[in-house]
Amino acid sequence: MRIGIIGTGTVGQTLASKLVSLGHEVTLGSRTKDNEKGLAWAAAAGPQGHCGTFADAAESGEVVINATGGTVALAALRAAGAERLAGKLLIDVSNPLVFSPEGELTLDPVNTDSVGEQIQREFPAARVVKALNTMNVAVMVDPAVLPGEHNLFVSGNDDAAKAEAVALLGEFGWPAEWIIDLGDITGARATEMMMPFWLRLYRHFGTGEFNYSFKRNA
Repeated sequence: MRIGIIGTGTVGQTLASKLVSLGHEVTLGSRTKDNEKGLAWAAAAGPQGHCGTFADAAESGEVVINATGGTVALAALRAAGAERLAGKLLIDVSNPLVFSPEGELTLDPVNTDSVGEQIQREFPAARVVKALNTMNVAVMVDPAVLPGEHNLFVSGNDDAAKAEAVALLGEFGWPAEWIIDLGDITGARATEMMMPFWLRLYRHFGTGEFNYSFKRNA
């Protein structure tokens, strides 16, 4: 499969490297073709790894992953181009984290809206699925780094798109029964609002290699 990734940070590069290792062809997109991170990643990734602009990544991908920060996601996707996203599965991994100069965390948007919803509203022809935004990137691409069953969440308006996302996540090692479907894209509000709690746990544990595991009666 050809996959375009929007964003050249740690999350984008880690997802891209995992996908290349699984045999996919990946284009890592940034604002400019000469982005140093993108060029370095593509050089190391081999013939299945490419870099380019946001538009290049969106054009090349049968699936597109937004791995930018939540506060810049809409701008990056506008640069990618609505016409290049139309009809495609668009997996949104972002979180709307805003830090004050003192390091205090807030979310924007929050409570009555989410980045996932903003993306779906602005790009109505894209099939947006929120996923993977509640965990460290090492856990995203290799759930086996943690023992036992643990969970991730998907939400989106298109059931077929969610099924496609779950299949791709299965290639990362996520069994379908570990994945919890939170319903339509408004479910992104809940998972984005988990991030302040996640960061508290990160400070407590001293590592990001943990995740949520939910137990219930059969």
